Amino acid sequence: MLALTILGNNSAVPAFDRHPTSQVITHNGNNYLIDCGEGTQMQLLRYKVRRSKITHIFISHLHGDHYFGLIGLLNSLSLLGHTQPITVFAPPPLQEIINIQLNVSDTTLNFDLRFQPLTDAATLLDTSSLVIKSFPTDHRIPCFGFSFEEKKIPRKLIPEKAKAAGIPTAFYERLVRGEDYETKTGEIISVESVTEPMPPGPKYAYCADTRYNEAIIEHIQGFDMIYHESTYLHALAERAYDRYHSTSIQAATLAQKAGVKKLLLGHFSSKYAVLDEFLSEARSVFPTTDLALEGACYMV
Repeated sequence: MLALTILGNNSAVPAFDRHPTSQVITHNGNNYLIDCGEGTQMQLLRYKVRRSKITHIFISHLHGDHYFGLIGLLNSLSLLGHTQPITVFAPPPLQEIINIQLNVSDTTLNFDLRFQPLTDAATLLDTSSLVIKSFPTDHRIPCFGFSFEEKKIPRKLIPEKAKAAGIPTAFYERLVRGEDYETKTGEIISVESVTEPMPPGPKYAYCADTRYNEAIIEHIQGFDMIYHESTYLHALAERAYDRYHSTSIQAATLAQKAGVKKLLLGHFSSKYAVLDEFLSEARSVFPTTDLALEGACYMV
């Protein structure tokens, strides 16, 4: 199971008690922080997200509303005695920016800060239970989205059938991973006869800042949930294009064409005090749309 908590859903300027972009994916007790706009650490406290469980941080691009809160968060973690390594995935210049900030303040972090540059679509993390990938978006500067896919065992054991077939319990783990069982006499008991296929694990994608661009579809096809920016209502589609952003209807159109199950809208311009029209516009194209509300937790 993947759980998504929205920390910030606004664009560049905080307004109407909305904060710059940040969100957290929680999986198996670990927190994966996606972007870290100004005020992120206060939002973590406000919504009771455990900072000590952050193991990886993913910065989509180097516009300030997506990373200006990072050095403050790292410094606070160090002051609080955090010792576990943290890996930051980000466009390459961020490593120098962090080093300058630490050097001029004569700060040494208590933990190992590991930096992995983002330069192209890639698999960033592949564990026994989770795969995280990056993909480029269409923004004014290099920018990346991130996908999270939970791994599940391929098959579900049918215990009574396995027992009736005389398969020892020590082999059960290999059955659910798709192996046939060979008896001492050489008989092959097919895995299909004692197990059943499992549904795939949940998939979530964060599409970051971007113009409407169908090249993103291949990276999010069929996902259970995606977050897509909708900086403007569709009346300002020309402004959205000029500023390398998207509208509510464009986000919904991409979700529809990608065949995803649920769309979350975010990165709202500070020119809008009320967000209801974003939802009505998007739902006219893609009914299973919701606003990415700060403090809300969405199960993927």
